[in-house]
Amino acid sequence: MELKILNSVYTKPARPEKILQYGEGNFLRAFADWMIDIVNEKSDFNGSVVLVQPLDKGLADMINGQNGLYTTILRGVQNGKTVCEKRTITSVSRCLNPYSQYDAYMECADNPELRFVISNTTEAGITWVEGCKADDKPPASFPAKVTQFLYRRYKTFNGDTGKGLVFIPCELIDKNGQFLQEYVLRHATEWKLEQGFIDWIKNACCFCSSLVDRIVPGYPAEEAEKLCLELGYKDNLLDTAEIFHLWVIEGGNFDNEIPFVQSGLNVIWTDDMSFYRTRKVRILNGTHTMFVPAAVQYGLTTVEESLKNSVMYQFIRKGLFEEIIPSMDGDTAALESYAEDVLERFRNPYIRHLLMSITLNSVSKFKTRDLPSLLAYMEKTGTVPRILSFSLAALINFYRTCPEAKDDTAVLEYFKQLFAVHHETTADSARNISRNVLSKADWWGEDLTLQKGLAEAVSAHLETIWKDGMNAAVTGCIHE
Repeated sequence: MELKILNSVYTKPARPEKILQYGEGNFLRAFADWMIDIVNEKSDFNGSVVLVQPLDKGLADMINGQNGLYTTILRGVQNGKTVCEKRTITSVSRCLNPYSQYDAYMECADNPELRFVISNTTEAGITWVEGCKADDKPPASFPAKVTQFLYRRYKTFNGDTGKGLVFIPCELIDKNGQFLQEYVLRHATEWKLEQGFIDWIKNACCFCSSLVDRIVPGYPAEEAEKLCLELGYKDNLLDTAEIFHLWVIEGGNFDNEIPFVQSGLNVIWTDDMSFYRTRKVRILNGTHTMFVPAAVQYGLTTVEESLKNSVMYQFIRKGLFEEIIPSMDGDTAALESYAEDVLERFRNPYIRHLLMSITLNSVSKFKTRDLPSLLAYMEKTGTVPRILSFSLAALINFYRTCPEAKDDTAVLEYFKQLFAVHHETTADSARNISRNVLSKADWWGEDLTLQKGLAEAVSAHLETIWKDGMNAAVTGCIHE
């Protein structure tokens, strides 16, 4: 049966563009734009989101081809019952590619109703990039694009402090709002823009920091045809996610302007999100990074499959409840309750979360997500955590055995050269490789060989993995 495309069977209401969003990928469309759709339904916000494609290649043509319309499918288990929520999202007005539609993109700065800016340009997006110029069309970096956009708005409205913008970045780095503002101000200074503009950025604009939490696998390629038949239309932008969502926003409370909380959404406006960030990064993200390299080498494919495997599940639970949580400050019972909820989310049968997708940039992820737990555990107990040190050995071996590993080019090249020199699977090679990797202070923020017993523990785990294979090594680790 030939299905009609979504936008030919559904009419989208016209709403003013009140939000600019850098990033058109699966996550923001199933998270922020989904929330805006609910806010439109349950309040008088009446606003739409104009998307900006951060890179030259992206989804702009496909999004515009469907008139900004797409379907979110949220699935999971709540209180023992299967839940499935399908929603046609009407909050997106259009998607602009600033590399081919520069003028149309910049004209958004002239819109008096524009108020909020949301972004997800990956962790590498909020960084300082040398060489960006004020007259680039557009500049290469995200902060440079923002600076240029704000300067256009500042000039259009003659420095009117009532036309400042509220930024809510979603990139997974700590203090994302503060870093974005810092780089914007740095560009303004480097480009020798007037002091009045710099003052306007500081006084009229608000750069919130935020923490996002929702697992979004995105387009369900294997199920797309079946789901479209159920929906009764073709949707090339189907976006799947779990039921759970949390958005913690620090640095202001704008619920009177964009009523997330009043619309029943799990959004927290706060002056300090450090507790929420530490809890999420070390328990949810940290658990992923802790077990995934070992699970891949164990022969597993998805997160759900890993939790169904009795050996890997014991590995995960021991690392989470006996090492990560004990390393953290705070109410242990509350942390354990959150951890149980996280494992329930990992078991979601509707989320096909591929392990290989989680391994992207594993070195930097281990530093951010697991190293704080490992070091805090050592400081508190005076001993090396068995599971976390094993996970570090499994991470090293992952780069040795998995040619499909994706990371920074310099990281991949370092491992390639290291394994070429120490190619034998001997105790001496395990020691040399472990000490070389752990001594990379530019990776870890310090020389980890100075942590008593850590290099020895990692080396011993690595040798066991080589000698017995990953399956037997994991089994031995949890029963040691």
